[in-house]
Amino acid sequence: MSGKPLMDDNLRERIIAQPDVILEDQDLMRALIAANERAMGGNIVDLRGIAMERLEARLDRLEDTHRSVIAAAYDNLAGTNQVHRAILRMLDPVEFEVFLRDLGGEVAEILRVDSMKLVLESVQDETDPTVRRLGGVLSVAEPGFIASYLSDGRSSLPRPVTLRQISEGDARVYAQDAGYVRSEACLLLDFGNGRLPGMLAMGAEDPHQFSPQQGTDLLTFFAGVFERTMRRWLS
Repeated sequence: MSGKPLMDDNLRERIIAQPDVILEDQDLMRALIAANERAMGGNIVDLRGIAMERLEARLDRLEDTHRSVIAAAYDNLAGTNQVHRAILRMLDPVEFEVFLRDLGGEVAEILRVDSMKLVLESVQDETDPTVRRLGGVLSVAEPGFIASYLSDGRSSLPRPVTLRQISEGDARVYAQDAGYVRSEACLLLDFGNGRLPGMLAMGAEDPHQFSPQQGTDLLTFFAGVFERTMRRWLS
């Protein structure tokens, strides 16, 4: 048998000059390993090849995890910026009625929700002049309604932030918007001692925009800022 290499001289020289090109090409390395296994025959177990396959599988899993972590970090950063912008817009008005109207307007647009409603428990009804003027964003309910709504009729205490998917919005909360609401974020509000609780309801047409598996840190922060802002107006 001849010892002459069975490849073009120019190709051989290029490989010798740049061996890293082969080492960095995963498909080419797999082909070389497979050829080596065939040359050894079926009665020999190539432990090195098995180890390399396992390392490649681990590397693929690590790359997938790395991409997932980066995507989650970008989403979290985008969500943080979104909430910060909404808070800054919420703090701009110097009149209470403008503050509430912006809540259902520009603030809702920044947060990309289809409906934003402030629910206040009160003994007043919807015929009150203030309630009628702000009916687009303000809903009035009887005392005890919010706890029952958030707990879905159960006896458990409501969570500060409730995320859930629903078949249809509740007309008592979303009024004329109820028909297209398919998921919601409900923020429980504490206005201080001696005052009835409130709730900020964010409704979305997308059934996947809010779900129980999502984190609530940013919405909890938003609710805290809103509570403190409302306390100043109410005082």
